[in-house]
Amino acid sequence: MKKQFTFLCVSSYFKGSDFLRACKAQGNKVYLVTAHKLRDEPWPWEVIEDVFYMPEQDSADWDMNNLINAVAYKMRVIHFDRFVALDDFDVEKVSKLREQFRVPGMGDTTSRFFRDKLAMRVKAKEEGVPVPPFTPLFNNALIEKYTAEVAPPWMIKPRSEASAVGIKKIHNTDQLWQVLNDLGDDRHKYLLEKFAPGTVYHVDAVTYKGKTVFSRVSRYLDTPFEVAHGGGVFRTVTCGFEDHANKELTKLNNKLMKVFGMQYSASHSEYIESNETGEFLFLETSSRVGGANIAEMVEKASGVNLWTEWAKVETAMVGGAAYKTPKDSKKHAGIVVSLSRFEHPDTSSFNDEEIVWRMNKAWHIGLIVQSDSPERVRELLDGYTKRIQEDFHASVPAPDKSP
Repeated sequence: MKKQFTFLCVSSYFKGSDFLRACKAQGNKVYLVTAHKLRDEPWPWEVIEDVFYMPEQDSADWDMNNLINAVAYKMRVIHFDRFVALDDFDVEKVSKLREQFRVPGMGDTTSRFFRDKLAMRVKAKEEGVPVPPFTPLFNNALIEKYTAEVAPPWMIKPRSEASAVGIKKIHNTDQLWQVLNDLGDDRHKYLLEKFAPGTVYHVDAVTYKGKTVFSRVSRYLDTPFEVAHGGGVFRTVTCGFEDHANKELTKLNNKLMKVFGMQYSASHSEYIESNETGEFLFLETSSRVGGANIAEMVEKASGVNLWTEWAKVETAMVGGAAYKTPKDSKKHAGIVVSLSRFEHPDTSSFNDEEIVWRMNKAWHIGLIVQSDSPERVRELLDGYTKRIQEDFHASVPAPDKSP
């Protein structure tokens, strides 16, 4: 009889339903910790043994002492075999739980490489993975040395936010020091990096026993920063298998996962191909499934559900069982998503046979297309983007921090 394991999944956002279902389908018991404000979201309640709520409204700022004490109380009667973070903001929380209760998995030090943008850059540079020139913001003299040696523009980035939240473009030293003064005692939570114009890519992967067993390389047609700060339309497409970028980034990402100590998880990593040098530079990574419905796009292109494979990997590791590498169907896909000025936009006028997914979210419009031809995917997305901009698009200012 197959042994049943118990997973405590932590998610401060409504996401990861496919992971929860797949984890249950593997024969496990699944418990959930989430924010109280998410209690009415359509979680897959049928697979969840019990749910525990955290009272904080700020998803990124839970009281860790309360969380640890609550888990300790529950562990008197429930033995949790694994803790799993389903969102970026939960990686550090869960690493602290693992450290406290000595549960196997990524601890504090390794989790920093998948959460703290400064730790990522320092480690990548040490291991020979190219990164844009950067500096921490601890010491005034080192900042002055950096700005004297590295010409603007620069990007000031929060070390622990997600996506493009909190990023500012800096054009001169006067502006930089004004921003640093405004940050006050929070200055150490940021870093400064050379703005490197180029094409931004993402690699979505699954790692098992320290080896990348699945990955797909995709290219943002508009960077997340441009979308967040310019009110644009989000678009990304899978790369051709013979593309130079696909080959180079597959190798570079495999190296990155190895030197960062990734053992088993899904991951989402971003790179930029510099317009100036043509070099691929590492930007950031995370030990979770990519957001913005990228997982759905990857699944339509490959037949591989990243959430499901992640659950299978976690189960295989805790039980010492074999894990079968997923087979890639080798198709191509692309996604376009935008805020909509209509609460429930009518997408019936988009009727090409290549459409395989439509977003069902209030005040949003989104489509995924699938084809054997990457050129056809790009052609459709270009046409859809123009129509969405003219007939549906809305925008709001980017937040300075996560809600």
